[in-house]
Amino acid sequence: MTSKRATLIWGVLTILVLASLVGIWLWRGALGFETAIQSGPYTNLPVTLASVATVWLLGGLFLYLLSSKRIDPNNALTWAGFFLVALVYLNLLRERTEYGDVEYYIDAAFKLAVEGALPIDYYYPPLWATLLAWLAPLGRDGLFLMLWLFNLLGLFGFYFLLAKTLAHYGFSSHLAALVTAGFMLANAPVLRTLVYMQINLHVLNAVFLSLLLYRRFPALSALTIAVAVHLKLSPAVLVLAFLLEWNWRWLAWAGLSFLVVGAIPLATYGTGPYLDFIRNTLLLTAGHGLSFRENSFEGLLMALSALLKLSPAFISVGTNIARALLLIATILVMRKNIQRETFFSGEGTRLYNAIPALLILMTLAAPVLWVHHGVFLALSFLVLLKKLDSPSQWFLFGFAYFFEYLLPTFDFFPWSYGRLAAPLICLWLLWRMPAQDSSRFEKTNRWFESLPKLI
Repeated sequence: MTSKRATLIWGVLTILVLASLVGIWLWRGALGFETAIQSGPYTNLPVTLASVATVWLLGGLFLYLLSSKRIDPNNALTWAGFFLVALVYLNLLRERTEYGDVEYYIDAAFKLAVEGALPIDYYYPPLWATLLAWLAPLGRDGLFLMLWLFNLLGLFGFYFLLAKTLAHYGFSSHLAALVTAGFMLANAPVLRTLVYMQINLHVLNAVFLSLLLYRRFPALSALTIAVAVHLKLSPAVLVLAFLLEWNWRWLAWAGLSFLVVGAIPLATYGTGPYLDFIRNTLLLTAGHGLSFRENSFEGLLMALSALLKLSPAFISVGTNIARALLLIATILVMRKNIQRETFFSGEGTRLYNAIPALLILMTLAAPVLWVHHGVFLALSFLVLLKKLDSPSQWFLFGFAYFFEYLLPTFDFFPWSYGRLAAPLICLWLLWRMPAQDSSRFEKTNRWFESLPKLI
């Protein structure tokens, strides 16, 4: 059977499914679906139906790409990795019946829509809650499903944008696809982001877009980094890398973009949500509860203080010292990477060489550090693959990668704080890396570049 005939059959079956849905509606109304669709044990029916529908659409996309010859030796590995990642996570997410932090987003959306204020436990700038408040007429269940779909699209986008960003750093497109697929298939922070419906993927996708668009489309690059900062404040740290370029055109667009994006909540609900955000942020930075899976500097010092009965001043002073030392270390690593052009050479060398270290600062300097925040370190870890050469370097990298991405979430003092040590090891490796790529990487990269000719 040819791929075109298979695509045609898929289309006919799709029409038949849609026709059956319309038929049930016309025959029995909405209640008619209860006789045609069962909800099994431990099943979230909307998520199940959305998962099945998405997999079916992905099957149609695959057949279309095949029949139109849009899959060829130059991109076959990229598409193979995408479909593998998408299908694995769709099946994992279908099995969920409860999702974590999404309730904070839904509560914020409805409180903002009704009262024009943010809840006290909502710690993000008001942009995301404002956008969700516009969808409040869908109801809580409808908004939940929309957020589930948004995160799924964020996952799909993350795959392509991470692969494209690695290619920008010198990975062949095939090697970038393989590394990205391997990174995503066994990844506790990515899975945690999805099952908690966190916005990390949307934030990081905006950061990657800003990096990829910087040289050719500075206005769009500035807009996307502005969106990232208004979704979650911590990416504001990354603006320093753009400032190092002294690109006045980009800076002008960035200033305008920050004002325009920031005006969306302001025009809709006034200054109240921003004042609520400042209040909530101050409350969060003033301290939070003890949790062995909260891996920030403050979290570690709080655990030590609770176990050893130390003074509360120990926590605040120690946290400030740790963050100050981290800032100094990050600046030194950035300076060295920029001078040596360690990871990138060409237009934008300051920007692209500063970003890996700044992503670590962005993550560790935040008031809290949960497992899902590890997705922000993806580029910091993966660019090291270009440089690792000696057994000791590979051992340190493997140790840090294992703790950050492969271990499931757990609460066991002090071992769960490996996710605090891992980014620090990564920062040390960024400092130690030579200017030249490793011979092993160069050989592997050349082989993957020649792969289309071998197929």
